[in-house]
Amino acid sequence: MTTDSRRGAESEAEDGGRADVPEPGLVIPTPAGARARRSLRLPSFWLLVVLIAVGGWRIGGLLRREAVGYPSATALAVVLFALYAILFVAVVRSLDYFEREPPLLLLAALGWGALTATAVAVPGDSAVHNLLAKLVSPAFAASWGPAVAAPTVEELAKTLGVVVIVLTARAQINSVVDGFVYGAFVGLGFQVVEDIGYALNAVALAGHGDTLGPVVGTFLLRGFLGGLWSHTLFSALAGSGIAYAALHHDRSLWRRWGVALAALAGAWLFHFGWDSPLLADGFGYGAPGVLVALLIKGIPALLLVALLIKRAGRREAGYYLKRLAGDVRVATPGELAALGSARGRAAARRFALRQAGRAGRRTVRRLQRAQALLALELSRGGPRVGQYRTAALAQRELLEARGHPDAIAPDEPGSGAWSWLVGCVCAAVLAVVVALAIRALGGG
Repeated sequence: MTTDSRRGAESEAEDGGRADVPEPGLVIPTPAGARARRSLRLPSFWLLVVLIAVGGWRIGGLLRREAVGYPSATALAVVLFALYAILFVAVVRSLDYFEREPPLLLLAALGWGALTATAVAVPGDSAVHNLLAKLVSPAFAASWGPAVAAPTVEELAKTLGVVVIVLTARAQINSVVDGFVYGAFVGLGFQVVEDIGYALNAVALAGHGDTLGPVVGTFLLRGFLGGLWSHTLFSALAGSGIAYAALHHDRSLWRRWGVALAALAGAWLFHFGWDSPLLADGFGYGAPGVLVALLIKGIPALLLVALLIKRAGRREAGYYLKRLAGDVRVATPGELAALGSARGRAAARRFALRQAGRAGRRTVRRLQRAQALLALELSRGGPRVGQYRTAALAQRELLEARGHPDAIAPDEPGSGAWSWLVGCVCAAVLAVVVALAIRALGGG
């Protein structure tokens, strides 16, 4: 693992000693090189590669046909949803601040969702639709088919991707947060490819040739209005359950897999509610009613997953940061409190920007990264403890030279409530603007 917080640290550390015994549900990370060598020897790794390749061949064939008919629309859809994916990747990666996942495994998770899971979903959804039409009625299949078929086929296919990654790189799954991250990447890959397909279908249904308006409308609808509580969120919840089952050997087998199945069931239910025809007419109030209905369907899932990941993230941060407690030269108690949450880290950087300019903010960011890497190295007794401590001390000296000795932000009473209020108002305004834009483009 590399860090931009190291500036000229030349000494190589002595071994940091034996690592502490981890708390239940948290596993001491092993070096990345050893993990990679182990993974290459596992049959599950080659199964992962083959299944992604097969899925890529099938999805590539489907998109190739659309690209021939609508080249401009296809190019725009790919660009827009690729930019959308980059934003989500940045957000999800920020959640896993201490023990970041290898890019190759994240790419594999993204590839499974984008290629393997989608290749399974296309015929699988159709098969369930046909089965519902025969067992119940064609009307039921037309109305409730998406709500039954999509969660059943797609959530199972995506969750299987997290299971394969756990089998491939078991040593890399060190906390529930890791399961959340891998699940989110699987879901993101699925969501991007599915949304590109929906955008091109919208172009075909519009019947005006290779036009761009339906693509932009689909991007606004499925990206901005539906993106926060779509496949990324559902798969993240299921992935958290898989990680819990893989880690908590202190719990009974029934409880571990009960939690995993409950997480999968939660993803299924949220997906079912999202695709169900309930509230589809927006209470009869047109576009504003539909917007409210989307919020009613999506916000509970978002809040639940946010609470779960916040709790798991605090537990993971506490496990690592207690290794730094007592060494006030490396990290003060206030810095440890700030380092334990994304909000605290961001607040410390903003305060440094106000007090010491961009250089101060950059130094605080580097100090925080060096502190996090030192905590991680101490947790596993790695050989670079001294190196990361030297890097942290170097950033401390730079911070003191700029007249800003502590990487913390003073408490601002009421700022949290105001931030939530301003954020909700901005989100509401953005949602209204997006809804109006979709309607102007003919999407609502």
